[in-house]
Order: sequence, then structure tokens, then C-alpha cells
Amino acid sequence: MSLRRRDLLRRSLAGAAGAAGALFGRKAAAEENAPPSYPAGPHPGHALPEPVVHSPYGGPATPPAHLSAASLDALLVPPPPDPSGATRTREVPIWVNEQPIEVAHDVRFHAWTYNGSVPGPVLRATEGDELSVSFRNLGMHPHNLHFHGRHDIEHDGWQPIPAGGSETYRIRAEPFGLHPYHCHALPVSQHIARGLYGAFIVDPPGGRPPAHEFVLVLCGFDLDGDGRNELYAWNGVAGFFTRFPIKVPAGDLVRLYVLNMVSGDPVASFHLHAETFDVYRSGTGLEPDEHTDVVTLGQAERAILEFRLPRRGRYMFHPHQVHMAEAGAMGWFAAI
Repeated sequence: MSLRRRDLLRRSLAGAAGAAGALFGRKAAAEENAPPSYPAGPHPGHALPEPVVHSPYGGPATPPAHLSAASLDALLVPPPPDPSGATRTREVPIWVNEQPIEVAHDVRFHAWTYNGSVPGPVLRATEGDELSVSFRNLGMHPHNLHFHGRHDIEHDGWQPIPAGGSETYRIRAEPFGLHPYHCHALPVSQHIARGLYGAFIVDPPGGRPPAHEFVLVLCGFDLDGDGRNELYAWNGVAGFFTRFPIKVPAGDLVRLYVLNMVSGDPVASFHLHAETFDVYRSGTGLEPDEHTDVVTLGQAERAILEFRLPRRGRYMFHPHQVHMAEAGAMGWFAAI
């Protein structure tokens, strides 16, 4: 690691990606109320203030003081599964906007967003549901919307939609599991690095056992445009889950939907301290693939993790790529 990068990583980071309401059971942002498009420009990298470290394991990344524990709920807590289990057609509004967002304390990033946030809104459906996705490009560049999973090739979403354009994607939600969605306009690396991605949960027929469910999307941010990430975050806000641990009842089943969407780093991981978890790779099976405390994920890889925290206290989590943890991707569960 260069001296320059080390200097950057020692500086204070934290921030707020404005959380959009999750779809399917949560109020979505109306298309007509979408915020105005901002002109594109260079990365607004700038000098960062010296760190204020509050704890030896808090790290230098702290979110802005104006955020509360509920600020990321729309991205952390997924919409509930459909209790009926019946398949149906779902209308999904998705728009792209190019706008500055706070990704760290006193750090703004010129992001490209789905529905105003990085990551984009959490989508949820039941296997077999028909999705009609109304896509609008409110940005200054061509964009689009590509879903992982299985669907009609005519709606694969790789064709660029010009600025001001729109498209309707019709896909069937399958197979059940956890899938990413993202922009596939060229250069794809830039569109993902700027923030155009999100998580799509597809429930199996009959659902999964009741659990406390959370979505964790690992994000990377290149603050100075040099092609390398200086900041990392779960759900778009560096250090958020250090200041605001995820609270769960001790002994209850916890289910995590974990997705790695970091661009520019070949691999990431999720590690839980003091406990182990069942791993459902991509979530496409109902029996665990392994039982461990570290799961390794390439870009766009994902896993559903299940565990119980047996006693009250704080349980740390982070990528085991320590530069990511030290630059914002540290967090805690608080078993209460």
C-alpha cells in the first residue's frame, strides 16, 4: 500500500447515503417526485479531516452527527415476505439520478444512484412473481438495469437507455435466492463503482423460517478518481454500524442477506466474531452449504447467512480484508 493511500485511510471518514424506501411492502419514491438530475463532474476528492477515534475498534470512520439509528432502516431491513405465498404481478418503479451523496463525515461523493441511494432499494418477490419494472434515466449518461438470475433474454437489461429515456423490463422472479441488480452500461466498472447496484430477494414458495432479517451490501468508494477505493461501507455509510450496532434478541434466529458489490477489489468477505453461521451460497438452496465464521465473496457474489447470538453483548463483524474494515466496513451486532 502506498504512503498516499495509508495517509488517506488514516483520515476521518463517515457519511450518509440517503436511504430510499424499499419496494414491495414499503412505500417507494414516486417517479414524479424523483429529485432533479445533477450534472456529471469529476470525483470531488478533497482533504479529509484528522480522525477522532472513540474506541480502539471503532476505527476512524464515523457517520455524520445528524444521522440516527434508523437512518438506514430502508436499506438494512428488507420488506417482509408475502405471507400469502401466492404469485402475482408487481409494479416496480426504478429511476437513475446522478447526485452527490454523503458517504462519510464531511465527505461527499458524486454518485450515480437508483432511486436516490447507494445501494439502491431492496427489492423482494416470491419465486414465480412477474415483475414489471418501469425504468427512467434521469441522469446525464446512458444507463440501464440488469438483474441477475433467470429471465427472458429480451429483458436482460444490457442495452443502454439514453439520458431522458425510459424502458419497461418484464421479468419472472426466479430462482429463489439472493440476486444483485446493477447497471450494465459501458464502462460497467464505472457505473458500478459510482453506485448503481442493489439487492433483490426472491423467496422460495412457502418461505423460510421466521427470523430477524437484515441486508448488508458491501460498497467501495474511489474518492479521488485514481481507480482505487479509499472508503468502504456496509449499505453506503462508512462506520454506521459501529456507531449504531444492529440490535437482535439474544438466542433468536438471525438471517443476513450479504452482497459484495465493491468495484476494483478482486475479493471481499464477511467475518463474524465469537459465533459461527450457516452459509446458503446465493440462497438458492434450503440446506446450508457449510458452517463457518468467514465467507469469501467475489464481486456480485452473495450469500444468505443464519445464526443465533447466544448471550447478551456485542459481536463484531467486518470483511477479513483488513484494509476494508479499517476504512469504514466495521460493524457490530448487539444481542440484547
